[in-house]
Amino acid sequence: MVGISAPFEKTLWSDVLETSSEVLRLSDVVSALTFALDITEGQPEGHALRSCMIGMMMGAELGLTSQELSDLYYALLLKDLGCSSNAAKISTLFGAGDQKVKHHYKTANLDELSSGAKFVLSVAGTNQPLHKRIKHILGVGSGRGGGTKALMEIRCERGASIAKQIGFSQAIAEAIRALDEHWDGGGHPYKLEGEKIPILGRILCLSQTVEVFFQSYSAEAACAMAKSRSGSWFDPQVVKAFLKIQSQANFWETLTSEDLPQRVAALEPQDKIIISDEAQLDRVAEAFAQVIDAKSPWTYKHSEGVRTFAVGAATQLGFEPQRLRELSRAALLHDLGKLSIPNTILDKPGKLTDEEFAVIRKHPEYTELIMKRVKPFESLALIAGAHHERMDGRGYHRGIPAGTLPLEARLLAVADQFEALTSTRPYRQGLTPEGAIALIAKDVGRGVCEVSLGALEGFLETHRESSSS
Repeated sequence: MVGISAPFEKTLWSDVLETSSEVLRLSDVVSALTFALDITEGQPEGHALRSCMIGMMMGAELGLTSQELSDLYYALLLKDLGCSSNAAKISTLFGAGDQKVKHHYKTANLDELSSGAKFVLSVAGTNQPLHKRIKHILGVGSGRGGGTKALMEIRCERGASIAKQIGFSQAIAEAIRALDEHWDGGGHPYKLEGEKIPILGRILCLSQTVEVFFQSYSAEAACAMAKSRSGSWFDPQVVKAFLKIQSQANFWETLTSEDLPQRVAALEPQDKIIISDEAQLDRVAEAFAQVIDAKSPWTYKHSEGVRTFAVGAATQLGFEPQRLRELSRAALLHDLGKLSIPNTILDKPGKLTDEEFAVIRKHPEYTELIMKRVKPFESLALIAGAHHERMDGRGYHRGIPAGTLPLEARLLAVADQFEALTSTRPYRQGLTPEGAIALIAKDVGRGVCEVSLGALEGFLETHRESSSS
């Protein structure tokens, strides 16, 4: 599990970005949410921001137009939008936590037999009995499940699709789709070669790889890697641009500076700044709900379902439109923290160990911390992070009485529980709506808010009546 760094615990995004309360840049929202993508990829905090800094400086050096730089900016920040979609398959194939596999994958050179073998041996079946470990090693080597191509195709296509759903340009989507293509045609998923790879995709590929080598090893290692893979992985002209910008004074120091968020924000082309509106914020929340739910096949459309039940129950209670809109966003994003959980735990078919359950219990805290970074979602952080609190104070992660929380938090908790109980999970079959309500009702007063459950029942009854008429 990827940990939260000390700076993250101390500093909220809203504290470091100088954004007007009247004007909200879309880039501020997207940048703040990149930490969720970083932890999904098994990368340290700031991976996307550092990649963006590197890539934007390369783009300027290459003479990209203002529009191309704007597209590059968002493509760099959102390059990992599809990263959760192959998490379960990776975990199953390698028999290891998906974040661990992804972290090591980014420093491996699978074009070299020795590097590829070292990568597989370092991650496949670790912490498993020898016979199972051998099975996973052989499975990876045989290309079971479609191999690397299939895993990359899932990730790249999903990322491009989500970017389009948010409303980003075709150029941004194509860059994300081509993230793992290589100059010599040896990349994935489509074996694109040379200039058939969009220029933005070529920049993304080098930027993220340089960042990973810098963080994992050193600036010298990052430069050596870029030189050695010029003409194979990377466009030689893009490598040339990188080698020139990295020689500038304080280049590497800038990547680790405390004011990195402001520096990255300043790189967005000033004549192409996108001002976010309410509809766009809704699309961002819906997009990240897809990222969350793609983490596990057992949570497909879970966040959408929770949104439906929470908003439906709130409608029964007469919530006004803006209040419903905010509850909708909190519901869609309530499981952001689950992106930090390895799929070996998230999808485990048997009973969790105490240590594994402790990891599960951390996810509401991660949700709250991530959402506090996003200025328009900051006020929703407590609501979203409280979806496992109980009326008697025996819930998690804060362990505070749910009765002291806003009604929105209690509605969200009931909706989350209902959706989970009616869905099939690896350890049980889903219940009928009636069975789920009956089970939840047994916990009214101690765990569940009576008003919230009553409102949910009212919504379900209304929905049944409208469906039958």
